[in-house]
Order: sequence, then structure tokens, then C-alpha cells
Amino acid sequence: MVAKAIKLAILAASIGLTGASFAEKIEGKVVGISDGDTLTVLAGRRERRVRLAWIDAPETGHGRDRPGQPFGQAAKRSLSDLCFGRRASVDVVGHDRYGRVVGHVLCDGHDANLEQVRRGMAWAYVRYAPPREIVLAESEARASRRGLWSDGNATPPWEWREKSGSY
Repeated sequence: MVAKAIKLAILAASIGLTGASFAEKIEGKVVGISDGDTLTVLAGRRERRVRLAWIDAPETGHGRDRPGQPFGQAAKRSLSDLCFGRRASVDVVGHDRYGRVVGHVLCDGHDANLEQVRRGMAWAYVRYAPPREIVLAESEARASRRGLWSDGNATPPWEWREKSGSY
């Protein structure tokens, strides 16, 4: 029994079947943009809501009684420009408390997670240990005062949500 397990492990290693190879991947067309860090992918016949990993974009408004943050709509438009109607490939890194997939998203080969931060449309969400390139992109966007960084009083969404209590 042990010999068989060892042979299978050697076979898997020889053809590149590591644990990472078994990670869930979603591929399909982006059919919806909810805000600056959430989109919907039509994969086969199933719609999947995907929260972009490692970033947090300003909150969009939800009617007159629940206004959004400054740059919330701009962040949503930016993600729409990057991804809406395009082919997406999502490497799933987990699921959030709302049941959404959390993932690294490529839209027509472009890294949407990184690009949203690079454009100044999202924060690197350091609570979830983003890749170094996302943290560096935020530093560059801040230094260049791109997007939300043009506002000297930009409030991170996690702080804004806590203060507003409405999200």
C-alpha cells in the first residue's frame, strides 16, 4: 500500500500535478460589475460572483439612504472598462462570508486586481496579505496621487464600513 502511494506521488510530481494544480479555476465571460472589486462571471451556464482578492475598492452607493464613498462609482467604471464583456480567468483563493468566490482575476490576460490598485481605484487589502506587486502599486499610485489618492482624506473602505454601519 505504501509503495503504491509513493509511486502515485512520483508520477504526480513527474507530470507537474502539485497541490497548486488542483486549485479551482473559473473561466467565462464577465457579465456584471457590482462595484470596484466585485464582478460576475458567466461560466458555462452558471453565474459566479467574484470578489477580487487582496484589494478593497471604495464602496458604491445604494440609493439615497445609503450613499457611497468618494471614488466608488469611478472604481466601478474602472473595473467595468477592464473586464465587462471580456473573457475572465479566475484563480480561486477562497470564499467570503457572503458566499462569493474570492480570486485573482485576469480579464483578457490583464491582471484586474493589480490594475485597480495601479489606477488608484482600490487599496491593497493588507489584512489579507496581498502579493508584493499590489502593495508596490498602491505606493506608486499614492505617490503619483492617482485616482482616490488625489483626495488627501481618502478613507479606506474597511474603516468607512465600520463608521457607517450600513455595509
